[in-house]
Amino acid sequence: MIAERTIRPMSGWLPLAVLLALIFGGPVLFIANVEQGNVPYILSGLGMLFAGFIGLFGFLAVAPNEARVLLLFGDYRGSVKDSGFFWVNPFYSKKKISLRVRNFETGSTTIPEEKNEMGKVIKSSGRTPSKPSKVNDKDGNPIDISAVVVWRVVETAEAMFEVDDFEHFVGVQSEAALRVLASRHPYDSNDSEISLRGNTIDVCAQLKDDIQERLEKAGVEVIESRISHLAYSPEIAAAMLQRQQAQAVVAARTHIVEGAVGMVEMALDQLSRDKIVDLDEERKAAMVSNLLVVLCSDRHTQPVVNTGSLYS
Repeated sequence: MIAERTIRPMSGWLPLAVLLALIFGGPVLFIANVEQGNVPYILSGLGMLFAGFIGLFGFLAVAPNEARVLLLFGDYRGSVKDSGFFWVNPFYSKKKISLRVRNFETGSTTIPEEKNEMGKVIKSSGRTPSKPSKVNDKDGNPIDISAVVVWRVVETAEAMFEVDDFEHFVGVQSEAALRVLASRHPYDSNDSEISLRGNTIDVCAQLKDDIQERLEKAGVEVIESRISHLAYSPEIAAAMLQRQQAQAVVAARTHIVEGAVGMVEMALDQLSRDKIVDLDEERKAAMVSNLLVVLCSDRHTQPVVNTGSLYS
């Protein structure tokens, strides 16, 4: 693994003045001595002009949140991360790399740039619109899922030399990590098990850790990862919606029954405590049945008024 070496080259303003003096002074020295045939000064003028021209290739302007990776005939010499105007060895190859925060959504593919025969870029690179990935969750249900990943380059040497194309590498590995994560958890769960829908914060934290582990060798830091789309696949969406509705009805009925039983118990205790009416076991059972029907029914009940005696 190639370790990053951060260097700070010299400022470019003094070399600029020196090179301009060589570029303009060389021809003057050449012209002044060519008629006299003074060969050493003529060669010196040509050498000054040539040195000034070659030195111009050593200037380096680095914008904020950008870096330059410096190579000398294929040998890595260091990275410049400070912004400013610098001068380096003119024989260095300078590879530009962005340190800005970037984001993308899984399910999109990279469109490479297109060049004509002269090498001019006629179409810049980009990404296609995102399409949710179809994957089976822990229970085997097909779901559609996608995530937004926010990342940036922190190790320029690793990003440049350890992987072929670090942007494509980030996209592929993030997609793979998302698929593995979705297969480890169910879409929804009624118990304490972590689910994709019910534990979004925990799932996103796991996704960030999984992606970071895969991108460690590429010199990339994952800042944030969030699930942007989560749904059952269309072929089972209707069936799963009915199941969720049934589960909601069962849960609501459970709370209704618990409340109704408590109200019946409270009514019987209050009647017995205040000695309003003395009921035998059979009449208590009938009263409990009637109260539960009234309290648990999903429709309004029709009351029946007893105008007879207590037991008729």
